[in-house]
Amino acid sequence: MAVATTTKAKPKPKPEEARIFIWEGTDRRGARLKGESRATDINTVRADLRRQGVNPISVKVKPKPLFGSGKRKITSQDLSVFTRQLATMMSAGVPLVQAFDIVGRGHENPKMQDIILAIKQDIESGTAMSVALAKYPIYFDDLMCSLVAAGEQAGVLDVLLDKIATYKEKTESIKGKIKKALFYPAAVIVVAIVVTVVILLFVIPQFKELFTSFGADLPAFTLMVIGLSDIIREWWWAFIFGLAALSYAISSAFKRSRAFREMVDRLSLKIPIIGPILNKAAIARFARTLSTMFAAGVPLVEALQSVAGATGNAIYQEAVLKMRENVATGQSLQLAMRQLDLFPHMVVQMTAIGEESGALDDMLGKVADFYEEQVDNAVDALSSLLEPMIMVVIGGLVGSLVVAMYLPIFKLASVV
Repeated sequence: MAVATTTKAKPKPKPEEARIFIWEGTDRRGARLKGESRATDINTVRADLRRQGVNPISVKVKPKPLFGSGKRKITSQDLSVFTRQLATMMSAGVPLVQAFDIVGRGHENPKMQDIILAIKQDIESGTAMSVALAKYPIYFDDLMCSLVAAGEQAGVLDVLLDKIATYKEKTESIKGKIKKALFYPAAVIVVAIVVTVVILLFVIPQFKELFTSFGADLPAFTLMVIGLSDIIREWWWAFIFGLAALSYAISSAFKRSRAFREMVDRLSLKIPIIGPILNKAAIARFARTLSTMFAAGVPLVEALQSVAGATGNAIYQEAVLKMRENVATGQSLQLAMRQLDLFPHMVVQMTAIGEESGALDDMLGKVADFYEEQVDNAVDALSSLLEPMIMVVIGGLVGSLVVAMYLPIFKLASVV
């Protein structure tokens, strides 16, 4: 009786990861050359150099930095620059693989360079660009992958890449304006708090010693400031620990709790002056994203799914997902928008005109242009308005402390 034997399948060897090599060599005229190449091994680098007419003298792996990886975090600005460069290359008729190679090797961020060249290798092996991008969902979202897939299917990848690049540039511009609107007052408030704490820690105690030598009763305001100084000097570590713990708790809650995110986003939309800017920015992102996807031929219901995540606000995200459900049942887009009572009348009317005329992408593009300009003007106006207000706040804080310390001196002078 034969006994069946089983053999374990050998695991497939993992493909070698590409590394960066430093090389030196000479050209056909004997001139000395040096540079960097990315490959899996030294032999591949040598073969590639010989094909280019370079006689390699030395090839070695590029050493890693002593401290850290030497690679900074990939930012949305890096992705925007990559998309524009790739779109420009494709529009100029450069083949896709070669365009990735040129853009990847020339990118300033080494980490971004690694990802671009890894995607290039996938494309060289026959993988579609949209599939290769989807392997890095942290950096390339569903919206970009959907648009690239639409461009590949329609044979107009260069046109779609140009639209994606324009969209990302517009989005980055809006984000920059929002950061500008929020950063300036926040930075000044932090400076004001730091100045106040420094005065309470180092200046007030000197005055306290002086007033103790007077042996007289101090004004209530002066006693309150001295008491505050004593508390901060004694419990400064508790304040720092509490502030760090509060910051960590808020950050964790914002990442993990959808209800908390919705509460913060809802409250942020109601903040005086800042709220209207955030509302306009969300509408601009909604209109710009939907216009770009609709122009690319992405079906409306599918487009709304990607648009929801691009609004940058949980309230608008939930609203767009409700719109998607209504549109999927046969409702028109403008009717779904009207029932939410979230979008301004002008946006709804422009959407209705776009649907009736068959030019929804153009109309939404005009809406995006209008609200982007509104955000720009609002941020400029906010900066002009905040400058005198901030001076009043800082002057009031520092001035109050100065008055509190000089009140006893004035009182003593009047007695004398």
